[in-house]
Amino acid sequence: MSTSTKIRILFLLPSLSAGGAERVMSFVSQNINKHKFHPVLLIAGFKKDTVYDVSNIEVVYLNKSRILTALPAIIFFFRKFKPQIVISSIAHVNTAMGKLSPLFPKTKFVGREATVLSQRKNETKSRKRSIAYVISNGFEKLDAIVCQSKDMAEDMVTNYGVSRKKIKVINNPISNLPPAKTKSLNGIPKRFITVGRLTEIKGHIRLLRILSKLKRPFSYTIIGNGNLKEAIFKKADELGIKENITHIPYTNKVNKYISENDLFLQGSFVEGFPNALLESCVVGTPVVAFNAPGGTKEIVETEINGFIVNTEEEYLNILNTELKFDSNSVRTSVLKKFNQEIILKQYEDLFQNIITAS
Repeated sequence: MSTSTKIRILFLLPSLSAGGAERVMSFVSQNINKHKFHPVLLIAGFKKDTVYDVSNIEVVYLNKSRILTALPAIIFFFRKFKPQIVISSIAHVNTAMGKLSPLFPKTKFVGREATVLSQRKNETKSRKRSIAYVISNGFEKLDAIVCQSKDMAEDMVTNYGVSRKKIKVINNPISNLPPAKTKSLNGIPKRFITVGRLTEIKGHIRLLRILSKLKRPFSYTIIGNGNLKEAIFKKADELGIKENITHIPYTNKVNKYISENDLFLQGSFVEGFPNALLESCVVGTPVVAFNAPGGTKEIVETEINGFIVNTEEEYLNILNTELKFDSNSVRTSVLKKFNQEIILKQYEDLFQNIITAS
């Protein structure tokens, strides 16, 4: 298929810094069928902030610190590239694209949502700054919305008035396939790990409360950084478990660290689709997570690759139990549902259906 007959599709992000939306969008943009699509990745921010390999796609950086200040350059690029489809991710970017869409009636606009948006209104520390708190409905002019989980889809219908006809649930893909761990560790001390931003919504402090009551020796690795770092480690000190904790602010060897641990611990109060938890299952490390809104329930299969609990007491009981998991079964449980081929085809079908329907 010649370039002129391929579907021109523009992937738009604020930056390519570390994050779930950035990882998924950069992956999909590079791996969709190049015989059918002509993809370009448009980044509002700066090349220096890029942490993902994007060598397999044309990338344009606008060198702006915010989507708002990048809008004139975005409009200029739209007029130059003439995309048939624009897909954006993260709520404030999707809202901006909805506002711009009347200027480009021949372009189909797709928003990919990154979280159960209404639940983010409950984040007390960031409430005044959160786009989720001020948006009442910024999605009505988008042609389609990709939701990472069923909970997210229901949230968009119930709380933002989005038509079910516009919503497509597409889980996140397994974007890389590291080696599986060769054996379960299950040694002494027990080795636990959590990967994620150090923010209130990720629930690190309730995990610390649980671990402080554990009746067995343990070590706990926390990978990530964020504005709650000081509070988290102050709490660990108060609970007398600071010496049990290893903190790694950022690493590109996350899979290696996860595979060296017995259990992945998730404390989140809400998730979009938890990429780190999925990656843990991919390497064969089972997980324990709270029953929270989002995609966790679509990944975790009880006693196959982990457990979902409702209370801190249940969580503690699991951690005090001798667990037996087969690392190959943990890995297989997610490969069969979230492999690249399945997820990429769902995106490609969505894009082609949008064009066909126009």
